[in-house]
Amino acid sequence: MVPNIRNIAIIAHVDHGKTTLVDGMLKESGIFHENETVTERVMDSNPLERERGITILAKNTAVTYKNTKINIVDTPGHADFGGEVERALSMVDGVLLIVDAFEGPMPQTKFVLKKALELNLKPIVVVNKIDRADARPHEVIDKVFDLFIELGANEEQLDFPIVYTSARSGTAQRELEDEAYNLNPLFEMIINHVSPPQVEEGPFQMLVANLDHDNYLGKYAVGKIKRGTVKGGDSVALIRHDGQIERHKISKTFVFHGLNKMEVESASAGEIVALAGIDDVNIGETITAPEHPDPLPVITVDEPTLTMTFSVNNSPFAGQEGTYVTSRKLRERLYRELDTNVSLRVEDTDSTDAWQVSGRGELHLSILIENMRREGYELQVSKPKVIYKKDNGRLLEPIEHLIVDIPEEYMGPIMEDLGRRKAEMVNMVSGGTGNVRLEFKIPARGLIGFRSELLTLTRGNGIMHHIFDGYMPYKGDIRTRFQGSLIAWEDGEATTYGLLAVEDRGTLFIVPGTKVYEGMVVGVGNREQDIEINVCKKKHLTNMRSSTAEETTKLKEPKILSLEEAIEFINDDELVEITPKSIRIRKKYLKKNERVRASKEKDKNV
Repeated sequence: MVPNIRNIAIIAHVDHGKTTLVDGMLKESGIFHENETVTERVMDSNPLERERGITILAKNTAVTYKNTKINIVDTPGHADFGGEVERALSMVDGVLLIVDAFEGPMPQTKFVLKKALELNLKPIVVVNKIDRADARPHEVIDKVFDLFIELGANEEQLDFPIVYTSARSGTAQRELEDEAYNLNPLFEMIINHVSPPQVEEGPFQMLVANLDHDNYLGKYAVGKIKRGTVKGGDSVALIRHDGQIERHKISKTFVFHGLNKMEVESASAGEIVALAGIDDVNIGETITAPEHPDPLPVITVDEPTLTMTFSVNNSPFAGQEGTYVTSRKLRERLYRELDTNVSLRVEDTDSTDAWQVSGRGELHLSILIENMRREGYELQVSKPKVIYKKDNGRLLEPIEHLIVDIPEEYMGPIMEDLGRRKAEMVNMVSGGTGNVRLEFKIPARGLIGFRSELLTLTRGNGIMHHIFDGYMPYKGDIRTRFQGSLIAWEDGEATTYGLLAVEDRGTLFIVPGTKVYEGMVVGVGNREQDIEINVCKKKHLTNMRSSTAEETTKLKEPKILSLEEAIEFINDDELVEITPKSIRIRKKYLKKNERVRASKEKDKNV
């Protein structure tokens, strides 16, 4: 029997209103009590998601409309978290493609739609933010149709239904001329256009597409039941990635209801469930009836394009601020991340204190680092490097499709900067409001450090989006940094007097009172060469000069780097030292004579 269920994923580019629309659907369906206080973007429950305003993890929820249960999977809009999108789509039968009524399809729109079409999912196009003053829904629909054709959509997919919404107001309408009162037109569209789950006859079988966890029942295996039924107390077979089969017992079965999991006696094919009782289950493994242990195809995810070396913190300040500082703890944490982060790769290196960690992009890796430092880990990371491929002796490198929206007056500097980064312009569209949209194909390594450059050149008015476009022949050397580092030449504490004496050498990264060590990078210089400076210098006091005279001195505002800015900034001979309390940049070799020796060795090998 086909259950009265619809399983949908909500896919969109970053900031097109996806999570806000889920908020509206939850409120409309009566999930919350009348007097209940509901935060905005209620599905973005992770602290990092709330801080950055983006969805990082795919999450499940469910609403009921006219006796039909609608399971909703909220997915990330950023291509760096594509692994989350790919496994979320394995649980659903249709997608809501949300597009901003002004911006139209963007790079990540193309990415998430491509994945949905490849899986032959039925799309519903939701044109959101139609209450914007600059909304242009008709043009946006034309662009969406062009995108479907470009991605090779079949006839059925091209005949997509359209609904217009204002997620912020919680309204939807079938036609732009209609009056909008609530989200009922959207719910009707889902029920009428998304097929019920395809149910197979036979014993229980389910692919694990996601994991959840709580302190009482431990790990949950989340997925859509392909066939059969499951209930608490059932014995099941867990089929590992390598084909090994283990016997386990399901302790409890849950389905999703609003923001919570609801325990049920049993669940049948087509339902998205969370099963408790299998503590060491991993994403992509199959849970089946023990008498029929046949595996389902493993979820395929795109290969990583960027790699970094994670290593144990060995700076002079190592162990002072973190809880977990040993190589054993660091290795355990990195390999544990592989259980849930399906598009990440971790490899051991020749050193027992370092690991090669590869991911989809800078954001993918920096979110992992930020989570680790919040958990109490200390570590060091190297400059990100792209992952090259060889094809018939030719060196290939990853290329990104870059879109920048900037005021017209900054076109010259931006194009000059991107030219140095080996970018090729493929399109230019005038925004009509003094803005221009430029599209480029650029090597992935050319993007490292470009975000901060864009904000500097456009005085904070530039917006950029990019997505992996494919591998192309190597474009040649790219030089993205033309300024050397300012390096502390002794251990100590930075003083106002010492910083004042050197601030005309460049831009400082530290404030008075900051503890520094020899070889620590404390700023970026005005020249190409690295310069050693004494930031701990103290004023010698005499009868003529008192210590209080320093208090009237005003230093220039230092540039305090965020984690992403520090990772983008460093050169090949530098590392970012990360602790729960601090982000520092340092030279790989702290002593000057060691740096000189390493530089000579490098020149000899070139």
